[in-house]
Amino acid sequence: MDSGREREIRDGMVPRRTTGKGKAHQFGGDWTNAKLDVLKKYLSAYTTALKNQPFVKRYVDAFAGTGYRTARKEKVDASPQELLLFPDLAEKEPQGLLDGSARIALKTEPRFEKYIFIERSAERCAELEALKAEFPRLASDITIRQGDANTEIRDLCSKGGDWRGNRAVLFLDPYGMQVEWATIVAIAETKAIDMWLLFPLGIGVNRLVTKSGDIPESWQQRLDLLLGTTAWREEFHKIQKRLTLFGPAEQVEKATTESIGRYFNERLKTVFAAVAEQPRVLRNSANSPLYLLCFAAANERGAPVALKIANHLLKEGVQ
Repeated sequence: MDSGREREIRDGMVPRRTTGKGKAHQFGGDWTNAKLDVLKKYLSAYTTALKNQPFVKRYVDAFAGTGYRTARKEKVDASPQELLLFPDLAEKEPQGLLDGSARIALKTEPRFEKYIFIERSAERCAELEALKAEFPRLASDITIRQGDANTEIRDLCSKGGDWRGNRAVLFLDPYGMQVEWATIVAIAETKAIDMWLLFPLGIGVNRLVTKSGDIPESWQQRLDLLLGTTAWREEFHKIQKRLTLFGPAEQVEKATTESIGRYFNERLKTVFAAVAEQPRVLRNSANSPLYLLCFAAANERGAPVALKIANHLLKEGVQ
């Protein structure tokens, strides 16, 4: 029987955003600001570049939350065990209500023609519905879809109308390892979507890939779904032969966060028209890598311009 920890990992729920009832998300620190700053600038550049093009421009947010985020409170709603496992949750920051990705998109000028916000929680969907009153000019163009992100995105990609007449930016900011590779493939197959994705690097995959290579079956299944292949088993645990005083010996070498990140980025290249070569590593205040902010463009014709903008933003502000 799986332990509680294994069940959380199997379901892709490690780590989790901590939030109270009816409250905006309280998650992240400077790295959260960094990812949203990149998104904000890209959305503005994107709608500007396409403002005279005959496409319906969509913004899709697959983990939309409440539309707001709050700066970290000094005391967070997390157990001591969670704080030990995920020290970024314990960082102290001033309180304050800030724009989340959904509100950033709604404020983008030139505007998008359609906004699609996906959220599993009924409570958070109700919060997102309130955005229609806050942005009455856009209300009729806002769609809230309650459900599993993978299911909703695949449905949108396959039944979302004629993608030849549509273009979209999709922001995938999962709580942990919820995004499945099959979903990423569906996004790429539209040949119309620019995808920004937070890949759970040090805070997810690296913690499941044990040094010994002895990984519980449920963890392996979660990684299979995330990466879309079983080949990671050999890639993340390479057997090296070394000569010792007692003769030849084999040693298992575990993948680093850098090699895991490169592996995933190479996987993206197998399905997208273009992928940013150097995604940005998002780190906590202790300089530990948490996520990899990746960019991929599905439309071959628009990819060169999209990639140029994305590469500039990913490098901007990096020390």
